[in-house]
Amino acid sequence: MRFPDSATRTRILALSADQALGVAAGMTERMLPNYVLYADVSGTGDAARIRVMIDLIWEQLGPSRATIDFERQAEKLVALEPDTDRDESFGARLALDVTMALASCFDGLQKAEPHQTALEALRLSAGGVARFIEYSEGESEDDSLDEHPLMVDETGFAEALIEAVEETRFDREGLKRLRRLARNQGVSNIGLSLDDDTPA
Repeated sequence: MRFPDSATRTRILALSADQALGVAAGMTERMLPNYVLYADVSGTGDAARIRVMIDLIWEQLGPSRATIDFERQAEKLVALEPDTDRDESFGARLALDVTMALASCFDGLQKAEPHQTALEALRLSAGGVARFIEYSEGESEDDSLDEHPLMVDETGFAEALIEAVEETRFDREGLKRLRRLARNQGVSNIGLSLDDDTPA
């Protein structure tokens, strides 16, 4: 798996700090249904709290610039991470990707490393897609993975998100459009779709 490729990395590094965090938030948002389903099926975690944490990232990118203790949020997030030592299910690993992407967002806000945060979110999302393809279909060659419809959709979504971030003004309406794009009509990076009454 070679995504994000060098061209994508170059685009990410050319973004402003807020734009890079917008990419990270968008990729995390799109993965959220994976965590929601895992929490629902396993009875562990808390999808509503994860939803609130992602909302805080978007809020921080907006014009209000609310004062948020992201170090404290990161501490709270630890309790919501799946224990993949005890639960080796595929769903647990996908849910962990969501919490890792969110943790990276918090870290990027605290340490002012937003570009690495964006790249990490891209890697986590694409990595989850690659593992899902391998898990469900047994494909493991890079070329086969890159050509799989789910991976084509993944790279296409990432490119569309980056382009939208590059062109969007981070005011209330602009962020609303970005979030709508990131939610991808409720379909996650592995093609998982949730019912309309799922927290969103």
